[in-house]
Amino acid sequence: MTTPHTIAVLGLGRMGEAIATRLAAQGWDVVGWTRSGRISGAVKTTGDPNDAVAKADLVLLALFDGPACQQVLDDVRGSLRTDTVVLNTSTIAPAEASKLSRQLGPMYVHAPALGSVPAAATGALQILAAADQDALDRARPVLEALGTVRHVDDFSTAAALKLIANHSLAGAVLALRDSLWQADALDLPRGQVLDVLELGQLGGLVARKRPFLADQPGTATVEFTIGALVKDMALLAASSHTPLHSAAGLADTPVGPEADIAVAATVPAVDDAVLEPLRAYICGHATGDPTHFRDAFLPTAHIEGLRDGVFVSWSLDEYCTLFPGRPAPDEPTRSRRIDAIDLHGTIATATMTLSHGADTFTDIFLLVRADDSWRIANKAYHRHP
Repeated sequence: MTTPHTIAVLGLGRMGEAIATRLAAQGWDVVGWTRSGRISGAVKTTGDPNDAVAKADLVLLALFDGPACQQVLDDVRGSLRTDTVVLNTSTIAPAEASKLSRQLGPMYVHAPALGSVPAAATGALQILAAADQDALDRARPVLEALGTVRHVDDFSTAAALKLIANHSLAGAVLALRDSLWQADALDLPRGQVLDVLELGQLGGLVARKRPFLADQPGTATVEFTIGALVKDMALLAASSHTPLHSAAGLADTPVGPEADIAVAATVPAVDDAVLEPLRAYICGHATGDPTHFRDAFLPTAHIEGLRDGVFVSWSLDEYCTLFPGRPAPDEPTRSRRIDAIDLHGTIATATMTLSHGADTFTDIFLLVRADDSWRIANKAYHRHP
């Protein structure tokens, strides 16, 4: 086994530069290159990736996605020595990892890492490494300088596991967003809320991202962007062919893709205007006054479901005739809650639960933004007797 002495790091974004800086500090001869042409202040750089690759015992990729990896490798293929290890830390699709392994042969190591810039800088990454044994043995000193190595049987599995790990991060960001949204609705002080959240299951995320969450972004460095996490969730959804709520939840965050993922947690899930027709609908049930339903629904709306075992499709006018203009006798015991809203530009879906005496209803709404206001276009319901 020959320990690599010269390392070419291709990709000097946030993660790539942290990796290159760490390896240089550990004594390796590191030369970096980035597609943007940005010059690193911590390691030697070159304007031609072929120059870096031709002299390298190990080529480390820290690129944004699979197409970037493929393009860069195609560009430097002629300069790669047959015994040079290619170590890919990029987050890419499982199929892309398998394809690169076939193209590059036994010297390819696929090693996505769990952790962001601070973990890379301190050698605390958790690395999922798949490779032939000889290549892994040669790459191991480099990998162990960056963190803890966990051997994975094949390239596709390593890539898939990284996407699953990032999915849990996306879920945590969205759970934190919903907690902060609810806390704001209750007029709770943000600092006190963050103190309590640090004590719970989201504590690690809250502690790491507190400056962003406390609206002090100038005191913290962007480590992992919304755009990068959205990319990863899109890869996961496309690879698994399974619905993925977090992909849409993050993609629709109304801040720039270069913002830190923590910023997504500080933006309300939906604009308050989307709630107005749903609140009018609740008011219609609470008062029995059909005027509120006319405020909530478009005139063309239909309300559909099973009534006494028979499918019904009411127009708005027909639906309004069901309400006598006064509350139900048992109104004090009834309750209604909005369970979920998914917003996509000018359309949205919402789910509501209504507990009306012995019956519980699940209502699902399609909403549209028309004439600068939101209205319910259609409703379907299920009655739980």
